[in-house]
Amino acid sequence: MPVRKYTYYDFTLSLCPECLKRVDAKIVFEKGKVYMLKRCKEHGNSKVLIADDIEYYKNLRNYNKPSETPYKFNTKTHYGCPYDCGLCTDHEQHSCLAIIEITDRCNLTCPTCYAGSSPTYGRHRTLEEVKKMLDTIVAHEKEPDVVQISGGEPTVHPQFFEILDYAKTLPIRHLMVNTNGIKIAKEKDFAMRLKSYAPDFEIYLQFDSFENSVLQKMRGADLSDIRERAIQNLNEVNLSTTLVVTLQKGENDHEMGKIIEYGLQQKCVRGVTFQPTQIAGRLENFDPSKDRMTLTEVRRTILEQSPLFNSDDLIPVPCNPDALVMGYALKLEDQVFPLTRYINPSDLLDNSKNTIVYEQDEALHGKMIELFSTGNSVEVAEENLKSIMCCLPQIDAPNLGYDNLFRIIIMQFIDAYNFDVRAIKKSCVHIVNKDYNIIPFETMNLFYRDEKSAYLKQLQAEMS
Repeated sequence: MPVRKYTYYDFTLSLCPECLKRVDAKIVFEKGKVYMLKRCKEHGNSKVLIADDIEYYKNLRNYNKPSETPYKFNTKTHYGCPYDCGLCTDHEQHSCLAIIEITDRCNLTCPTCYAGSSPTYGRHRTLEEVKKMLDTIVAHEKEPDVVQISGGEPTVHPQFFEILDYAKTLPIRHLMVNTNGIKIAKEKDFAMRLKSYAPDFEIYLQFDSFENSVLQKMRGADLSDIRERAIQNLNEVNLSTTLVVTLQKGENDHEMGKIIEYGLQQKCVRGVTFQPTQIAGRLENFDPSKDRMTLTEVRRTILEQSPLFNSDDLIPVPCNPDALVMGYALKLEDQVFPLTRYINPSDLLDNSKNTIVYEQDEALHGKMIELFSTGNSVEVAEENLKSIMCCLPQIDAPNLGYDNLFRIIIMQFIDAYNFDVRAIKKSCVHIVNKDYNIIPFETMNLFYRDEKSAYLKQLQAEMS
C-alpha cells in the first residue's frame, strides 16, 4: 500500500497567509518536526514548520487548564474566530496581560515593528482616551493582573506621567512600561521618577542584541550605548526590569545564552522575555521561509546556550500552552537556583495545589530554611511560594521579594503562517483598541490595526 511521507496527528483551523481566509489545516509529523499543511482554493497549498520537537508539542495538551474568562465580553460570535474580536463570547481566556497603546508615535523607525510606528505616524491618544482604555480593562478584569503601557514609544507622550498617575489609582496588580530605553538612558532623573511608581511597577526594555550589525538591521540604529546607559540608570535605582528580545533566525539567536547571563548579573533585571518575530506590521529584511523561529526552536536554543536550565525548567504556561513557555529561578545572594524543575506539572492545572518539592537539592533546601527562619516551616514556605507560578508573579513568601525572582518567558505571537485557532481562543495577551474593544494581540496585528480593519470588513461582507 502507498504510505504518506508524514504521520497525521491532528486537525485545526488556520488562515491562508495570502488572503487571510479561514482554511482547514492538518498537523503532521515529518522527520522529527511538526508541520501545518493547509490549502486555500485561491492560493494553493502551504506547508509551515510549527515545532522542531515532537515530544514537547505532543505534551502541550497536558498543560491545558480550565479557562478563566473576563467578567464581561464586548462582542458576539457571528463570523467565527478570528473575525469577531473582541473579546467575543467564544474566547477562552481573560487578559493575563492587557496592553494600552497610548501613542502611534516613536522616536525610532525600526525596520522590525509590528505596529509600524515612526516619529510621524499616527498621533498620541488624549489623556481622556487613555483613561477610558484603562477603565475598560478594569471593567472587564476588576483587578487586572498586568497592564502594560505601550505605543509606539510611550515615553514620548506629552502626558506620560499623568497617564501613570491615573493608572496607579486603579486596582492594577502590576503595571509595566514597554520602552526602547532612549529616554531612560539619556535622562537619569527620568529613571528616578519612574522608580516612584514602584512597587508593582516594571520596565519592559527592548534588548535585542549586543551587536551593532543586528541592531542596525532590526532597529535602524546602533543602540548599544543606549542600552548600556539605560541599564546603568535602572540599576542605580533598582527599578524592576524585563529584557525583551525580538528574535530573528541567523541574526541574534546565537546571543540568547549571553543575554540571560547578562541579565542575571544586573541588579534591576527580573528576567528575559524572548519573542520570535511576528510577521505583521513593518518587516524589512525578513524572509518568512528562512527567518521565522518557532517556540520550540527558541526553547531548544536556550537549553543549548544556558547551562543553568534543563528541559524541566522551561515548561508550557497553562493559560496558553501553544504560545507561552515559562521558567523560574531564585536569585539568592550570589547563587541562582532554577525552581521550575521542582514543580509537579499536574498541580499547575489546579489552583488549589502548587507544591514545590526541592528537598533533593541540598543547597536550595538549606537556603530556603534560612530564608524562612521567621518561624514558618518549610512546608508553609512551599505553600507561600505558589504565587510566583504565573507569568508575572507576586511574591508572598516571607523574606523573599520580587528582587529574588528571575524568569525566562518565551512568547510566540502567532501570525497568518502558523495561525492555529486553538491557540488564538486561548490568547491571554490583549490590546485595548481605539474602539475600546479588547483584542488578542495576534488578531489585532492581522485584522484590527488601522488600515487592516477595512480588509476585515470586506471578509465579513463575503461571509454574510
